[in-house]
Amino acid sequence: MSMSEYKLKRDACRPKVLEKYDIVGFISSGTYGRVYKARSRNKDDHREFAIKKFKPDREGDSHHYVGISQSACREIALCRELNHENIIGLEEVLLEDKAIFMVFEYAEHDFLQIIHYHLHTERKPIPEILIKSFLWQLLNGVAYLHANWVLHRDLKPANVLLTSDGIVKTGDLGLARLFNRPLQPLFNGDKVVVTIWYRAPELLFGARHYTKAIDMWAVGCIYGELLALKPIFKGEEAKMDTKKNVPFQRSQLTKIFEVLGTPTKEVWPAIDQLPDYCHLSTFPQCSNNLKHMYQMIPGVKSESGFNLFSALLEYDPAKRITAEKALAHPYFQEDPKPLANVLAQQNIEYPLRRVTQEDNDIKATKSVLGSMAKEEAINRANKKARNV
Repeated sequence: MSMSEYKLKRDACRPKVLEKYDIVGFISSGTYGRVYKARSRNKDDHREFAIKKFKPDREGDSHHYVGISQSACREIALCRELNHENIIGLEEVLLEDKAIFMVFEYAEHDFLQIIHYHLHTERKPIPEILIKSFLWQLLNGVAYLHANWVLHRDLKPANVLLTSDGIVKTGDLGLARLFNRPLQPLFNGDKVVVTIWYRAPELLFGARHYTKAIDMWAVGCIYGELLALKPIFKGEEAKMDTKKNVPFQRSQLTKIFEVLGTPTKEVWPAIDQLPDYCHLSTFPQCSNNLKHMYQMIPGVKSESGFNLFSALLEYDPAKRITAEKALAHPYFQEDPKPLANVLAQQNIEYPLRRVTQEDNDIKATKSVLGSMAKEEAINRANKKARNV
């Protein structure tokens, strides 16, 4: 048997996505590919899934296929090893027509969706019991990652998912990587990590080596956004030039300094060791206004809540609180205590994630999509009736 015959025979034996799953509809797309909502064709399995279809890597104008992206390889390798209630679960990986399909457990919401709902629809703050429960579960998932030597490196509200019961599931590990024994400095592999508004100051000052403290800074930014319903450090990102040189992010650092004050060697002794420390003298001197900002947020009163907020946004990464220590913080010992399935316990329902019926490249037939959409509408009506 020739190699080409063997490959054809092997590919024919692989299960097809549409043989195993019914596609409910399209959720979203990004640089990596597209995400769909699906259900198992196994009638005994009533779970819902999110299927992430990766675009195959292509090169040049001829679209020559060059294999699987590094991001997809990392996400598959890590998700196969991880197993925790607050990390999104990977059901299986399917390979079909040179495309990869990652099948994840389904989460109905994400933090960004909840923030937007309260900002534009409810027009009132997220209740403290929800914020505390969301934050504790986010920290619980991050503590698990860090205990297993995994840096997430892209924590932001859109990447923190939430089930309709209120269980937090941190997702999108495309930038995540192991940090226990890197073969080369982390900076060499990925010049830019973490979305700009959630990027830690050591990264903004050009750190070549960094630690799990970068994830904790991002958690602090997410906590602030859940409180204020808007990003707390909303800078303008300077883009890379044509030679892929990493620019100095003056706007983002200005936003941070305006809230936390201009850093000094007293609060961050090793700051002068960072490559872009020379720029610090060009910034105006600002004082720390974090307490004032916290007190101005409607409905926020807890002193220990502020202490945790401040510990997450510590300038010096060596002093920044760890996920493990944050979980034991007095804030979580106070009433109201955090709850695992907080939405179910509080009988709170948020609008379901928008799933559209536009054409999709999984090649589901319109009749399949139509029948699934009808079934989805019936299920929603039944759920609503049960809660009346």
